[in-house]
Amino acid sequence: MLSSLSNNTYKQYDGCIKAWINYCSKHDYDYTCGSIPIIIHFLTEIFDKGAKYGTINSYKSALSLLLGNNLNDERLKRFMKGVFKLRPTNPKYNITWDPNIVLNFLALKWPNENLDLKTLSKKTVTLLALVTAHRVQTLSLIKLNNIFTNSNEILIKIPDMIKTTKLNSAQPVLRLPFYNSRPEICPARCLQTYMDKTKTLRDNNFTSNLFLSVKKPHNKIGSQTISNWLKDITQLQESGVDTSIFSAHSTRHASTSKANKLGVNIEVIKKTAGWTDSSSVFARFYNKNIVNNNEFAESILDSYQ
Repeated sequence: MLSSLSNNTYKQYDGCIKAWINYCSKHDYDYTCGSIPIIIHFLTEIFDKGAKYGTINSYKSALSLLLGNNLNDERLKRFMKGVFKLRPTNPKYNITWDPNIVLNFLALKWPNENLDLKTLSKKTVTLLALVTAHRVQTLSLIKLNNIFTNSNEILIKIPDMIKTTKLNSAQPVLRLPFYNSRPEICPARCLQTYMDKTKTLRDNNFTSNLFLSVKKPHNKIGSQTISNWLKDITQLQESGVDTSIFSAHSTRHASTSKANKLGVNIEVIKKTAGWTDSSSVFARFYNKNIVNNNEFAESILDSYQ
């Protein structure tokens, strides 16, 4: 059962369940079989401390894992609906930035062959984030042996478990077109140059991961380093995006919102970003303000002026 949870979810639930056990210990309750009134009282205490709907819903989900169907009760549903009306979870961003801001900046970092490893690494990551709309977790899992090149594009398979991986669902395949009309922002060319530049660094390095640290011994990097690259002053702040407001994850908001504005089919957007056909995540949290049914990557690059 624990293996069904991601590491992040486990860490999130761990704190919630510890709080529940402490609450039950304080009131001399059995923490394995709490009644609905007791659970509502516990969640009310969390609410009175200032928690919003999203936080309280996390506690409820953690308790559901521990107590099972005991939480499938109309009273608890009514309580959660009241919490939502009083303290709704708002989207992280009410607006987003135009990808053109960053594309204009990256276009100046050209030709790719003349860039130092640090600049080339950040340019490659940023272009991949924009034209695939995937999380930094996905980018950190790219392996060299899962990269395939043909005359029109580069395809990258992601067989590893990611946040959107579900039973019987297809794993993502990232698509990087050779954007011939604007080679300075072509993600496929940039990726090829990056692989060429880092080839010699891999001679004594046994990792198959695509992205390496820019400092010796050039080990593989994780999601946090890629996030820092995306948010680095040379990539977002210097290009005109306010990093005091927008995080590295905002590239996902920016590219999907831009694609939607340009008329890309909603099914294409969902498929590219890894959402299911029935998912409402894009409509609820990602579609922000900033006519042809183009493919996702080309629509982002075509918008560059």
